[in-house]
Formats: sequence, structure tokens, C-alpha cells
Amino acid sequence: MDQQNRDNPMSNPTLGPGPRTWQRRWYEVIFEHDTPAGRRFDVLLLIVIVVSVVAVSLESVKGMRESAVWGSLLTKLEWFITGLFTIELIARLACVNRPARYVFSFFGVVDIVSLLPSFLGIFLPGAQSLATIRTLRLLRVFRVLKLAHHVRESQGWLLAIRKTWPKITVFITVILCTIVVLGSIMYLIEAGADSGFDNIPVSIYWAIVTMTTVGYGDIAPVTPQGKAVASLVMLLGYAIIIVPTGLFSAEVMSQKSQQSARKCEGCNFQVTDPDAIYCSRCGNQL
Repeated sequence: MDQQNRDNPMSNPTLGPGPRTWQRRWYEVIFEHDTPAGRRFDVLLLIVIVVSVVAVSLESVKGMRESAVWGSLLTKLEWFITGLFTIELIARLACVNRPARYVFSFFGVVDIVSLLPSFLGIFLPGAQSLATIRTLRLLRVFRVLKLAHHVRESQGWLLAIRKTWPKITVFITVILCTIVVLGSIMYLIEAGADSGFDNIPVSIYWAIVTMTTVGYGDIAPVTPQGKAVASLVMLLGYAIIIVPTGLFSAEVMSQKSQQSARKCEGCNFQVTDPDAIYCSRCGNQL
């Protein structure tokens, strides 16, 4: 029965090769990383992605872009790579049993979005610089090099973010309200001092820059009251870094403890101490 399901991918609701022989061959090369052909394809794809990102980056350099030799070469190289990626995407959609499923998958969306900047550049000059988004396609390196444990670690981080997000959202909301209030206060204090706080939006911008400890220095208070408020904003800036980081770190450590926990056979208690020999609740040997 399992053999029949493999021979007929259309009966499988998950993504797989199409029913035709050529689809299975293409699928083996394009999607299967455990085969020699598939591994060579993935490695070659990663090299092309790196070359593409480097070409786009060099094209943003004015001297390279305006050079008669390099400018033309980089443009031709970019369109050549775009053509390769377009053919690759068509081949992926042609050989799978459920093209729509791949289109809306993570890598499918990345593949499509990575093609858009080059074509948008025809109508919006400069949009081709966004082609550096192709660096997201380098995430396939985890699959190619069989770094599965890296993928599991990333999933753990995403789970930690998901669990701490409600707390972080409340914290960010409070910070945003505080920034608006502090910006308004600074506007009232510094409005007549000709220090650059000309309106509330500009004052809010200053509060954001100061509270995030960036401190561009383009706007600074000159009155004693303004400097006192600025000192308060600077101190609050450290809370922005400490609080979300602490929440996230605590959740990550909690997940690590749960992963290393052992269940006592006597009372079903979860023992989190990795060095424990006996259960701390019932004394049963672990």
C-alpha cells in the first residue's frame, strides 16, 4: 500500500512529484537533497543566489553602475540570473503534484518575491535593488547541509516569541503611549527655545531616537526642564532593552528546562534537574 502511494503522488495530500515519469525525475533533482543530482542542483542554486546578491550590491555603487563595462556586465548578469530563477520556478511548479500548495508555502513565496524586483525595475527605476531579498533563499543551506538541528533551534525561538508576544505587545503599547506623552511634553517645554522642537511629530521622533539609545544628536533640548525630561527618557531607554530581552530569555530557558525534564515513573512528576538521581517529590529513583 505504501509503495502504491509513493507511485501515485496524487493520492498523497502532501506536496510531492506529479504522476508522470518526467515529473518524478525533475522532482528528484529539484526537491530531493539526498540524491547526488539533487545535492548538486541545490549547491549550484546557492552559488547562483550568492552571485546574484553580490551583483545587485555592486550595481548600487555609483562608479560601477556608471561604468561602460561593469554597468553593462552587471545588468546582463542580473537579467541572466533572473531568467534562470524564472525557469527554475516554472520547473518547480511543473513537477509537483500540487503547484498551488508550493506557491503558498514559505519557499514558494520567497521564490516568487525574489523575482519581482527585477521586473518592477522596468517600471520603477531602482526597484531592482530589492533583489537582495534573494538572500532568504539561502535558508535552503540548512536542508542542503543537513543542519536539521539548526532548524529545530529556530522553531524553538519562534515558539518562544509566540508565547511571549502578548506580554511584549502590552509593553510596546505602553512604551508608544509614553513616547507620545514625552514628545508632547518636550514640545511644550522647548517650543520657544529655538532648539528644533518645532512640532509634536518632530518631538515624538526625538523621543523615539533618545529612548532607543540611538541618539543622532540632530535635535537636543537647551532648557533645564527639557534636559531633565531628556535624562528621564534616556533612563527609560534601558528598560526597552532589558524588559523584552528578559521575557524572551526566560521563555527560552523554560523551554530548555522542559526539553531536559524527565518524568518520574512513581508519581509522574517532571524532574527538571538533569543531574537528579531521585525524584524530589516521591524519592523514587529516576
